[in-house]
Amino acid sequence: MPERESGGCYDAAMSKGRMEAFSDGVIAILITIMVLELRMPETEGEATLAALAPVVPKLLTYTLSFIYLGIYWNNHHHMLQAADRVSGGVLWANLHLLFWLSLVPAATGWMGEHHSDSVPAAVYGVVMLMSAIAYTTLQGRIIACQGPHSRLRNAVQGDAKGKISLALYALSIPFAFAHHALSDAIFVGVALIWLVPDRRIEGVLGNHEPV
Repeated sequence: MPERESGGCYDAAMSKGRMEAFSDGVIAILITIMVLELRMPETEGEATLAALAPVVPKLLTYTLSFIYLGIYWNNHHHMLQAADRVSGGVLWANLHLLFWLSLVPAATGWMGEHHSDSVPAAVYGVVMLMSAIAYTTLQGRIIACQGPHSRLRNAVQGDAKGKISLALYALSIPFAFAHHALSDAIFVGVALIWLVPDRRIEGVLGNHEPV
């Protein structure tokens, strides 16, 4: 694979597309695993809406994790649109992110099964925190690869939402042991923060030719 620069970044057409396709596939599989773990309750006699009550915590946890994976997929797509090259370091940083995201279904299932317990909520917080750190690391590796004129750096400079999210995830872990509902509120709050459309990268790309 020919190098474009001495910094070890390679032609995007030969590597970025493959990395993006692999990441899309992994996230799709993770969502599939989560939905397959949802089980309708077995009931004797007539099935009623009341019989679904035990499933509600699992469904709410699944919905939260689905939103999180959707946010990561959306932001990952936008981030790569602002990148014109990748390096070996970027590939490994991307795998690091996918590793922590791959733990989301397990953490989701445990928290859904034990929604009133502190440890599952704390573990979910650890997975969310490490996923956010991994995403930030990947973002930094891409910016380093692009160099001083990085479009991604221009788009995310400051990154207040990212820093706030990291702080809240970190707080969710000890808060889980005070009361699991505090962690739940943090998880929902961070998801709501990221549901608000972020136009920074789109704005930067709008001033350049498409990647």
